[in-house]
Amino acid sequence: MRLPPARKSPQGNADAVSCFQCPAKTYVTPSGETSVGRTVYQHCLIVGLVARELMTRRRVIAVPGAETQAAEHDIGKVSPFFYEKIRQACTVPNDLVALPGINPALEQGWGGHATVGMVAARGMGMAGYGPAIIGQHHGFYPNAQNYTASAEIFGGPAWQEQRVQLVQALRTALSVDEPVVTDMWQARLLTGFTTVADWIGSGDLFEDPASDWEGVISQAVDEAGFHPLSVRMGLKFEDLFGFSPNPVQQAFSACVASPGVYVLEAPMGLGKTEAALYAAYQMLQSGQAEGVYFALPTQLTSNKIYERFRDFLTAILPDGQPRRALLLHGQAWLTDTRMGEEAQPGGSWFDHRKRGLLAPFAVGTLDQALMAVMNVNHGAVRAFGLAGKVVILDEVHSYDAYTGVLLDTLVTALRQWGATVIVLSATLTQDRRADILGTAVAQAAYPLITACPNDGPVREIPLPTPPASRVTVVSCTDDAVALEEALNRAAEGQQVLWVENTVAEAQQRFKSLAARARSQGIDCGLLHSRYLQSDRQASEAEWVKIFGKDGRSQRSRCGRILIGTQVVEQSLDIDADFLVSRFAPTDMLLQRLGRLWRHRDTPRPVGTDCTVLLLVPDLPRAIETPAAAFGPTAAVYSPYVLCRSLEVWHDLRDVCLPDDIRSLVDRTYATRTEQGPMARWFDELEHGTRTRKGRRALRQMARLTLVDDEPVQSDTTARTRFSDIETCDVLLVQSLRAVGAVSVCLLPDGSRVEIPHRLRDMDRQGWRQLAARLMLSVVRVPHHHAPTAMPVRALASHGLGQCFYLGMPDAPEALVRVAVIGDDGVLSALGGGPAHPDLRLRYDSDFGYRVEERE
Repeated sequence: MRLPPARKSPQGNADAVSCFQCPAKTYVTPSGETSVGRTVYQHCLIVGLVARELMTRRRVIAVPGAETQAAEHDIGKVSPFFYEKIRQACTVPNDLVALPGINPALEQGWGGHATVGMVAARGMGMAGYGPAIIGQHHGFYPNAQNYTASAEIFGGPAWQEQRVQLVQALRTALSVDEPVVTDMWQARLLTGFTTVADWIGSGDLFEDPASDWEGVISQAVDEAGFHPLSVRMGLKFEDLFGFSPNPVQQAFSACVASPGVYVLEAPMGLGKTEAALYAAYQMLQSGQAEGVYFALPTQLTSNKIYERFRDFLTAILPDGQPRRALLLHGQAWLTDTRMGEEAQPGGSWFDHRKRGLLAPFAVGTLDQALMAVMNVNHGAVRAFGLAGKVVILDEVHSYDAYTGVLLDTLVTALRQWGATVIVLSATLTQDRRADILGTAVAQAAYPLITACPNDGPVREIPLPTPPASRVTVVSCTDDAVALEEALNRAAEGQQVLWVENTVAEAQQRFKSLAARARSQGIDCGLLHSRYLQSDRQASEAEWVKIFGKDGRSQRSRCGRILIGTQVVEQSLDIDADFLVSRFAPTDMLLQRLGRLWRHRDTPRPVGTDCTVLLLVPDLPRAIETPAAAFGPTAAVYSPYVLCRSLEVWHDLRDVCLPDDIRSLVDRTYATRTEQGPMARWFDELEHGTRTRKGRRALRQMARLTLVDDEPVQSDTTARTRFSDIETCDVLLVQSLRAVGAVSVCLLPDGSRVEIPHRLRDMDRQGWRQLAARLMLSVVRVPHHHAPTAMPVRALASHGLGQCFYLGMPDAPEALVRVAVIGDDGVLSALGGGPAHPDLRLRYDSDFGYRVEERE
């Protein structure tokens, strides 16, 4: 297919530039000059053909004409203001004619070319959600209520006529009209599809307007990571995991045979992960799925699940399949794929936490999946990433009804997008299961499979109850008593696990225990989320091995105490002899009990008993003043749910697992009329306080569907759970200083990198590799504990804007923070002075990122 010459087509109306001459982009030449890039027609047609190629690889986009819808995304660039913006940006002489009286800066007043495109499509009579898809391809919904297609600010009727001609030319070239999209969820999917096609069609291979583009469409889609998939056929459960399936795993694999929603409720340690992965393999093998997204509760989750998922892929993918480009693992997928400006280093979508949704196989967070149905930046891209896959939602709890509303909507949408949804939980109530499925359920059995295939009735399948185990429950109101008990147990050779609810409490506990433990020959370790990736991986690998199956030979060498946060309760195969836990909602306590005596054949010291020691406040005091009684825990979990949980647990002397799981959860969350202080805490949960929003307000903030007349939230600040605390990325360095045209950076591990100040001083692959390397020195922390923010331009002057998304160039503060680690571990600001005006911040490999009050 040949494109019309860039600037040699007949002129259009005398008052408008021909749509075949309007430029879509600039092009930076190898010498660093800015020249005119592709025309709007050329770029739109390239994106349409990229979309057509994507449709052959992602069958879920089975909408005739979707490629034409994608091609029409940039018709709004046929406007006098966008034309003049490109012309004025060029430093190389060209034959673009100047348009007098046009100030490109005025585009900001109406949201740029996306708004023009949306209004123009409406003016052409484009039906259904078509105009909205065009308007939203940059990730936000334009405010276009007050404009018409022939408005003078958009060039008047003459320019609108050129936009009409462009649409007609694209439809002719692609030989198909755009689809009429009338379903909201289908529109969401096609919006994400259009955005991704635009990113790929804006990539390196298409930048030079003089280069051939026809032969690189398939290559561009390959390099974006969308490879044709195939799996080894006929593999048995034993082939994937090296052991025979238990009855629960056998029953679940027999149920999942077609797209739908499947809920597996079973106790901790019963192999729910393997059951879900084998079911996913069956869907891939039958051609009913196009990938797998394994969604874990939060970013706290261990890297160990990546290793299990990687081993799964190694078993199912045939030799020659490009596994590195298929699995998001660490930073690898960032360097192995490229897909246009927005997903380049420095773009908002380069972040591996977001891009993992587009990888055919990925482990990521539930948060990113939930945003596929929230009105946030690029929520539709997340929808496209999940469509047609097996989406495994792991560790789903009854806690946090706000997140539950989001999750229920996600499950509904995923079904519309052709996905197969697998929900794994040890702690669901019957009501929550019904909400997730969107239908009534009757069974209260446990363990239980609930199968809701799209092509059949709902089935509830009770499963054989596994052998029961009894856990002794000891409540303790004095931390000092618990500390002595942990030391005594470890001195006897026991492997002790101590779980706190906040990083600060875990660090303080480690500080108080470590010295005494080591003096008694007891090893002591710390695991939480605020380590640099290299430090966390090393510590996690050591401790998870010792507390797991592979470390049984080492357990008898000495007693140990491992202190952790919620990271140890999620997807880790940890087996402790004795457990100490700060009190938490019932769901989380049961998860933690799943790490106690997890395997019956683990060798244990003589006389060891299966006991959990709960650090609890006094019940009457907790109900009267939960914030004071629960301390920092009340900022993590709802005070009302904590009080309800404490009512259930305060008289317990033992728990039988799994027999008691259902009743404990149901007693915690059963609806009831409250009196006295409990009525107040319930009201605060629903309606919020002066400092904390309630569930009703948070539901409104979330914008569960695409709301035409509401602004889009930032995907960096959108709340996906009741207790969300706004966080940010902090880049830690030993030094960073400008030397000529580069900044020399000494990283925490002692390695040295050079960051060019100019984009053209390094090729795209070099920038991807550099950005991925720098991200290994990033830790995510709450905003109020982060170093003072610097202006975007200050960090961009070091070249960091080419590696991280810093925010809009005119923003007063950068999204990424930077701090310098001193010889004593104290963090300072990049230009010198304290990193924080009120707090002393530190980092070291033992404690991780920590916060101290200034003396």
